[in-house]
Amino acid sequence: MVTDAVGRLLFCGQTRPGSVHDLTQVRQAGLVELLALIPGVILLADAGYQGLSTQTAGAAITPRPARRKNQIPVFPAVAAAHEAERRAHASQRIHVEHGISHLKNWRALSRHLGRRDHLDTILPAVAGLVSSQERAPRPDQPHHPPRAFPAGTAA
Repeated sequence: MVTDAVGRLLFCGQTRPGSVHDLTQVRQAGLVELLALIPGVILLADAGYQGLSTQTAGAAITPRPARRKNQIPVFPAVAAAHEAERRAHASQRIHVEHGISHLKNWRALSRHLGRRDHLDTILPAVAGLVSSQERAPRPDQPHHPPRAFPAGTAA
């Protein structure tokens, strides 16, 4: 799933049968080649996409892996800088996670008790409903213009 920087759903990829790793799904969907064709687009990805940054020439930003206890210690200033970097990435990614959770909260997906054959038609339908619902003006709140983000950023 792809959302914008505010967490609105922009794209929901296809479903595949069985268990597929996130990075494999991205490669099979052709996102690596697409990112190479569109300069200036930046994707904020979670730790499941480690290694995608090198394949996309830096277009995908993933958090640094957490330090393990058995690794060689680093200077405290370096460790603090890495932790600050991880926190900044997480604070930007939280909007994306909220966008994904809006999709998962729909009853048709949260309690999918039907056949899995129909999930590939249900998921895009619910994604379309979520996307249009997020863009529709709410009658109980005044209209606010969208927040401005730097050009070329995506989540």
